[in-house]
Amino acid sequence: MSFDYDLFVIGAGSGGVRAARMSAGYGARVGVAEEFRVGGTCVIRGCVPKKLFVYASHYAELFEEAAGFGWRVGAPEFNWPTLLANKDAEIDRLNSIYIKNLEASGVEILPHRAELVDAQTVRVDGRELSAERILIAVGATPFIPDIPGRAHAITSNEAFHLDALPPSITIVGGGYIAVEFAGIFNGLGVETTLVYRGDEILRGFDDEVRAHVHAEMVKKGVTIKTQTDIVEIAQSGNVYEVSFSDGSRAGTGLVMYATGRVPNTAGLGLENAGVKLGAGGEVPVDDHSQTNIASVYAVGDVTARAQLTPVAIREGAAFAETVYNNNPSTVDHSIIPTAVFSQPPIGTVGMTEAEARAATQAGEGVDIYAAVFRPMKHTLSGSAEKTLMKLIVCRETDKVLGLHIVGPDSGEMIQAFGVAVTMGATKAQFDATIAVHPTAAEELVTFKQPRG
Repeated sequence: MSFDYDLFVIGAGSGGVRAARMSAGYGARVGVAEEFRVGGTCVIRGCVPKKLFVYASHYAELFEEAAGFGWRVGAPEFNWPTLLANKDAEIDRLNSIYIKNLEASGVEILPHRAELVDAQTVRVDGRELSAERILIAVGATPFIPDIPGRAHAITSNEAFHLDALPPSITIVGGGYIAVEFAGIFNGLGVETTLVYRGDEILRGFDDEVRAHVHAEMVKKGVTIKTQTDIVEIAQSGNVYEVSFSDGSRAGTGLVMYATGRVPNTAGLGLENAGVKLGAGGEVPVDDHSQTNIASVYAVGDVTARAQLTPVAIREGAAFAETVYNNNPSTVDHSIIPTAVFSQPPIGTVGMTEAEARAATQAGEGVDIYAAVFRPMKHTLSGSAEKTLMKLIVCRETDKVLGLHIVGPDSGEMIQAFGVAVTMGATKAQFDATIAVHPTAAEELVTFKQPRG
């Protein structure tokens, strides 16, 4: 049977673009449909603009800290429209690069929404196109619960395009997106409250890391309300009145939800192809990203395996290797180095302490090495911020099971330490590595005694 394409990709985000470019490089005829902008969530309305905002929000502290090093600067003044314009220019630049790279690889870009007609046919801009294989890479979208007044709330999507900064903001959620935006708005001078229904923010991270970040955020001026949720949002003039589950109320200039993301599968026509969906709307796949329908695959956030850009990229690459290069490849989701650009930031790889103890007999087979200290920079800066370094080691094998950092440059550190942990490095090998002095990271190779 003759097809219009060997591969048709729906969604030009990180995973879809990687799969499309590599597949075309292996000789496949590839088309990509994207209804918004090439680059996906990360580039257009996610990690890239978010990190630019994180950089911007740090300057208030940096100006204050400069005095301890002998610098005298005038009263700083922040201009939100300038940041937005410069951010938009950078996103435009990246978007054009993604387009050029796809076109240079021989991939045809169709700037329209695509829907499945059947397992080997898609409808794009009124046309039906056939493909031997279809790859679903449509990502996920922010979720706002169905409460009275939900229309008044924004998500991270809208946070990148506000006309003006509000005087105050209430952010709902306790995950990394909520925590990162709390740091951003607080750093830009917005009175910030973080509301989370659980016992502690950053569920899924090491408990000591969670408590440490919580305490440091409070030091910086963020109000954190746990075991609380919003039950109603009402507009009152230029502000919003928020009603909480504990019966209290508060006024706020803006409400932002960061309570998770749901797979973007609604209206995609997957049922026309017989593709089964999970309870949360995700697309279940096997180790090679294949759905229950042989001709349909899925990668990235839409599969809900691990909603992280580097994971989507790796899944897209493994798909291309497997299907178009005769090189069956899978992605190991068990060890994923991760950075959270909170303030202070987190770098983490491997098991949490709780996970490691649960994996051993009565938790007795784990040694914990940890230190909380004031980094060298802050001996003169005047900042009270503390750094946390933590190693979790298997007592029997000496293997480093988990490594967790909270402090400046932790994201950069964890990329390097992630290699060691992924390779199965031992505490003895960490100890044998000569320390780089003076650095914060040297703490991780100079731990002598486990914590009692």
